[in-house]
Amino acid sequence: MTDSSEFTESVLAQLPMESFWDIPLYQWEGFWYRSYHLQATMALRSHFSARHDDIILASPMKTGTTWLKALCFSILNAASSGGDNKETLAKTDEDEPFHLRDPLVENHPAVYVQTLEVQVYTSNPLPDISAMKSPRLFHTHLPYTALPDSIKTTTASLTPQQGPYPFEKAFELFINGVSHFGPFFDHVLQYWNQSLKAPNKVLFLKYEDLKRNPIREVKKLASFMGKPFENDKEIEDVIWRCSLERLKNLEVNKNGVDPWVGMQNSAYFRTGIVGDWKNMMSDEMSRRLDQITESKLKGSGLCFEI
Repeated sequence: MTDSSEFTESVLAQLPMESFWDIPLYQWEGFWYRSYHLQATMALRSHFSARHDDIILASPMKTGTTWLKALCFSILNAASSGGDNKETLAKTDEDEPFHLRDPLVENHPAVYVQTLEVQVYTSNPLPDISAMKSPRLFHTHLPYTALPDSIKTTTASLTPQQGPYPFEKAFELFINGVSHFGPFFDHVLQYWNQSLKAPNKVLFLKYEDLKRNPIREVKKLASFMGKPFENDKEIEDVIWRCSLERLKNLEVNKNGVDPWVGMQNSAYFRTGIVGDWKNMMSDEMSRRLDQITESKLKGSGLCFEI
């Protein structure tokens, strides 16, 4: 299977299928996909030609993706502005610093950092992204093994509304590895292992570390992207601009709708609190997840301090 056109119903019928949130997920090369994500993945692998300075933000779903999209976009945007757009300054609070005109006020971060298998390669006809200005910034939920070879060998890779779904049922599916682009631990470990093999190409970030020490982690991120900050004041400005509280209270994110998946922009923002799982999981759930986490990560050198 090398092209999206090959994904007929007969091909999908040959793949293992499970239902998640009443949505069919198909298992391909060990991971679970919606049918259109899988078709887009094949189109991506056939048509995407990476550049040496492409930046790919990779993440499992619901792991701080929107925050990272905002941070990466703001780092590149701040660096490219060069201080030339100072004609539009805004001050919204006595305690807040002056800022250049901020595109995040106008659009959800997903507009500026598009997900390859959700937005870019689901288009018909397929888009011509060859004219995009470098460095190009994209996002993906795909596991490392599903990426085009040109990304693996060329680019610098970095570490997505329906009604309520029973949490207990979602937990059981997650435990069994059935989730969008899951199994989760296999997904994470692929990128972790690549970051150990090629730390100059793959930067692995943890959400907990970003929350604990945002200045240090954002500085690390900017340096990796080749856009280092001149001083901590610039870092603090980006951190404030991309903070969860600010983003979730912007008008575009309170009332806007994601045109690609039809989901409210507000659904992309939850509490953002490390350890909020304690309010959702029973002691038994916590114990089972701890056991699976320990088993999956054993010997990898990767740990999560939550």
